[in-house]
Amino acid sequence: MQTRNRRCQKFPNIKIIKRQEMWTLTAQGWAIAIALIAYLIFFVFTHVHSFLAVTSPIESAEVLVVEGWLPDYAIEKALTEFQTGSYRQIITTGGTLGKGSYLIGYKNFAEVSAATFIKLGLEAEKVVAVPTPFVVKDRSYASAAEFHRWLSNSNLQIESINLFSLDVHARRSWFLFRKILTPHIKVGVIAAKTQDYNSANWWRSSEGVRTILDEGIAYLYARFLSWKT
Repeated sequence: MQTRNRRCQKFPNIKIIKRQEMWTLTAQGWAIAIALIAYLIFFVFTHVHSFLAVTSPIESAEVLVVEGWLPDYAIEKALTEFQTGSYRQIITTGGTLGKGSYLIGYKNFAEVSAATFIKLGLEAEKVVAVPTPFVVKDRSYASAAEFHRWLSNSNLQIESINLFSLDVHARRSWFLFRKILTPHIKVGVIAAKTQDYNSANWWRSSEGVRTILDEGIAYLYARFLSWKT
């Protein structure tokens, strides 16, 4: 008997489940929670595009900075903005071309866009290409940093710029340029309207959904995760 008691003390009963109390939502609580989630989804669908495709220009900006990867129709809109504003100069940015450099004679988006402006009738002395060095990632940040480096080494003295971007890419580029240039230079932004999808109903096209998801995630990464910002 004593031997059996010792064995019980050596090998106590092992319990793998237990009973416990827990809080849970009532029927009314679930209804409220579902309604809040539905409202949040609706709010995101109706506001995320306008948040990312931000337009907030500085009226007296002296320089229009144009992201060189923009399509031709956006370049035309940028030229109209330059001609109707109080700008002195257009600066084009952009990295290495992935294809076509042997055919067109240019190696980066900055030079392609600068040449496009000249082809559209802009005086050559009013546009300057500032190519971005080749980088594997953080290309928008690299463009902003290269523009800042170029500006620091140039004779161009300015207090404000407007950044010309495309659709939902504008918010991220604006954030990065402001992060690098302020407080010495004020930065405004203008988002050209895309022709790839209907921005009012972006969720009805695969291109709209992909673009919103890509740019939304990229903005959150730049805003909260990238060590450079």
